Amino acid sequence: MSNQRVASRYAKSIMELSLEKGRLEEVHTDFLRLAALAASEHELEVVLRNPVINSDKKLNILKALFAKESDPLTMTFFEIVSRKNREGILLDVAKEFENQYNLHESIQVAEVTTTFPIDDKLRKQFADVVKEISGKEKVQLVEKINPDLIGGYILTVNDRQLDDSLSSKLRQLKTQFTQNHYESKI
Repeated sequence: MSNQRVASRYAKSIMELSLEKGRLEEVHTDFLRLAALAASEHELEVVLRNPVINSDKKLNILKALFAKESDPLTMTFFEIVSRKNREGILLDVAKEFENQYNLHESIQVAEVTTTFPIDDKLRKQFADVVKEISGKEKVQLVEKINPDLIGGYILTVNDRQLDDSLSSKLRQLKTQFTQNHYESKI
């Protein structure tokens, strides 16, 4: 079975349990911290996925990182995953949990790429466009800056992409010029 399917099942089970216990926000915060730690410290991901390191050591690392500030439900989940020697999929579980959380809370994640940091007025305009496209009430914008766009923006919502950048328009113009529309009368 693929890691994504297994991670999805684990995420679904911890999601349902946290909803049942009324601890969804706390568990969500813990998984966000796990993902942020793994993103900032690549060694954590390497250790969790390493089959040579035994499960007890991996669990001790997780306890050292999370025991003081995390929800007991999350720590119990980490222990269960550790007993089954599945620590390697914890980061995938965190990603799947985030997806399921967003689905449950009706949050649409969208990515906007511009050439400069956007202000609150533009952020609201992008959020309104995303709400219109997705039909969801809440929007989480992931903002990226790419000076290669020259100007404009690229807005990505699920599998839809609105590309209103100058670099894209220049590419289209270049493609049009490469086609020879002139036909000789001879």
